[in-house]
This record gives sequence, structure tokens and C-alpha cells, in this order.
Amino acid sequence: MSEDHGAAELLPLLHRTLGDNVLGICLHGSAVLAGLRPHSDIDVLVVARRSLSRDERRSLVGELMRVSGVPGARPVELIVVVQDEVRPWRYPPVCDFLYGEWLREEYERGVLPERESSPDLATLLTMTLAGNTALHGPAPAELLDRVPLVDLRRAIVAGVPQLLDNLEHDTRNVLLTLARIWTTLATDSIRSKDAAADWAAARLPEGHRAVLAHAQAIYLGEAEERWSGELRAGVRPCADFLVGAIGRQSVS
Repeated sequence: MSEDHGAAELLPLLHRTLGDNVLGICLHGSAVLAGLRPHSDIDVLVVARRSLSRDERRSLVGELMRVSGVPGARPVELIVVVQDEVRPWRYPPVCDFLYGEWLREEYERGVLPERESSPDLATLLTMTLAGNTALHGPAPAELLDRVPLVDLRRAIVAGVPQLLDNLEHDTRNVLLTLARIWTTLATDSIRSKDAAADWAAARLPEGHRAVLAHAQAIYLGEAEERWSGELRAGVRPCADFLVGAIGRQSVS
């Protein structure tokens, strides 16, 4: 799977493992917001007719582990939703299947992704509809209902505590995601992580700007993934400021 065309090359894999269960396959995330960045995953949403069987889950995990994040290929984040569970829309939505490279160790131990309630799907489905990029099947708007703004807002705020749990080992992504949450609450639009960082930086106290700027530079491939000295010391205060801004914006 090539770095630039991995999304299209996922199609045979998905049809092979899921067959006629697939109603549509859509692209979302960085690829539809502002273009893939050096550290971007390939973000794919599959809309299915029914919940995946255990054999389908096992087969799909095995296939994805062979192509995701291997040399010369981007990591894949793949989510499956059952159409009847997101259309008509209800909150919180259910994620039927999730594959992400941060879970690889669990997959290697034989753990299979199971159905679970996932408020974060509100953001993902909103991005999918905004990106309007179908890899297979009809346009996203023909498969999915629009997510009400009130549900989008409460979903992104609900994810903040879990984000903070990952601050130490996923610093770049957590800081940029917090900046994007703040931006979305303030503007009612979902921007790319680097665009959200630009918006947030203009509103940050000067003492926090270097930390967010470093996270943005890593994301854009302009700096190494390294946090030390004053930058490392400034990570938690910057995150705390962003969380405070999110809290204030969420009640405004």
C-alpha cells in the first residue's frame, strides 16, 4: 500500500473481507480537511448493512495488520458503523469496529475490536459529511444523517479527559486535538489540526505559544518528535490552559 494512494488500495481488502455487507466507504480526517501531513493516518469510514461477525472482525484485523504502518505505508484508522444505528441519528452513536495502530499490541494478543458506544463518532461523521469523499458507493450524505451541533459540541468535550490521559506519550496529537476542540466550540467548524493550531495560537498567552507551535511543526514535518527542556516543562501548563479555554467556551 503506497503512502499516497493507500486509501484506494484498501478497497480490495475491504471487499474481500466484508463482501456485500459494505454499503459505502468514505474518506475523512486530514485527507479531506487540508491534505495528508507527514504524521497523518489514512482515515476511512465503512458504512455497513449489519454488525460484523466475529469471523469478519478477525479477518479484517489480520488484513489491516499486514498493510497498516508497514515500511512505505501510512497507518490506517478504520471505523465501521452500521447504517441503521446512525441513521436516523441518535446520541451517543455506536462504533461497530475500530482499527488503529495504537491498539496493535492488543490485536497481537488476539483481542478483537467489539461494538461500543462512541461519542467521538459525532466528530468523525461530521468530518465525513463535510469532506464528501466516497471511495465506494454513494456520497456520504446519502448514507449518513447530519449530526446536530449540540451533539457535536458535547461529544468533543466528553473526549477531553481521555485525551489528557495520553498527554505524556502522545503529546503532539493531544495538544493539537485540544486546540481543534477549542476552535470547533468557538467557530462551529472542524478545521485541520494545523489550521486549528493557527487559530488557537493567536489567542494563547505568549508563554504557551512555543509549545503549541512545536506540536504544529512536528505535525507538518518541520521538526522532530522531541520534547525536552523548556518545551517539555511547558506541555502541561499549555494543555491546562487549552482545557480551561474549552471549558469556558463550552458553557458560553
